[in-house]
Amino acid sequence: MTIDQVRRRPGGRSAQVRSAVLTATLELVAEVGLSKVSIGEVAIRSGVHETSIYRRWGTVDRLTLDALISYSGQYVQVPDTGSLRTDLVAVAENLIEYAGTPLGLALIRSLAAGEDDADAATAREAFWTARHDEVRPIVDRAKVRGELPEAIDGRLLIEVFIAPIHFRLLMTREPLDVRFLLHLAEATIAGLTAAAS
Repeated sequence: MTIDQVRRRPGGRSAQVRSAVLTATLELVAEVGLSKVSIGEVAIRSGVHETSIYRRWGTVDRLTLDALISYSGQYVQVPDTGSLRTDLVAVAENLIEYAGTPLGLALIRSLAAGEDDADAATAREAFWTARHDEVRPIVDRAKVRGELPEAIDGRLLIEVFIAPIHFRLLMTREPLDVRFLLHLAEATIAGLTAAAS
């Protein structure tokens, strides 16, 4: 999904205002980083009055969180392939597609940046909690199917699986092909299952 597609979303005046504000927020996050976004600058870019933005979102961290979740939510799908291994690969492929967009990669880099303040940290934690909650059903289904012990921490499993993908996206730029993703999924499942037994 591109910024232009965000702008072209149909809807009434309220939907148009929301789209303009969120688009401006995403552009700022991509350009200056999460901790440097200001409602004043969003107002200028979006053409929406600053008081209207404060009335709707209240704080800059709520605004940036809404923008990040709305944009990344277009790429987050909860696969149900019948096995945890292939569900994890599907989640990874969605993440790689998201990171393959200029804005998606800029947002990931911004979220990974070391510079932070209390509001940005709150938004970051809420963002990742929302992402985890969206993919948690794949872990829950795997436990029901008997692929995972009940004792396994679902959030830890997702973090262990996703971390090397982010490392390659942000640091080494090494390829992320299906063979690597399958190996990573198998190693994650085997390692955490062994640790839980």
